[in-house]
Amino acid sequence: MEGSDCAPQRCPHCTGPLSKDMETSSWTVAPLIRDSFSMIGTAVGGTTSAFYGFNHVMPVVRRWVKGPMWVHFLVGTPPVIVFSSACAGLAGGAVPALAQLVSSSYHAAISSSPSLARPP
Repeated sequence: MEGSDCAPQRCPHCTGPLSKDMETSSWTVAPLIRDSFSMIGTAVGGTTSAFYGFNHVMPVVRRWVKGPMWVHFLVGTPPVIVFSSACAGLAGGAVPALAQLVSSSYHAAISSSPSLARPP
């Protein structure tokens, strides 16, 4: 075939991949890295929100609920667990998505700018 490039086809406007093979090969984050980011995001989101929740919920519970300390924990812990689980789930999905966005943006910037491209 004369006149055909060996370079993969990209959209002229956004430099996005136009074929499914190219989309799954060079523009995606490897599954090991994606899973690692997911685990890190879940751990950081859950831990941070648990600290935040206990530091902000327990003083309110102590003010409104009278009784021994175990009653405060019995009343205050379920909302903190729900909040912590929601934040862990959101962070576990958002961190890998952000890593994919950064990777795709980097590849798009490199492929569209001749000054940033690697020399042959």
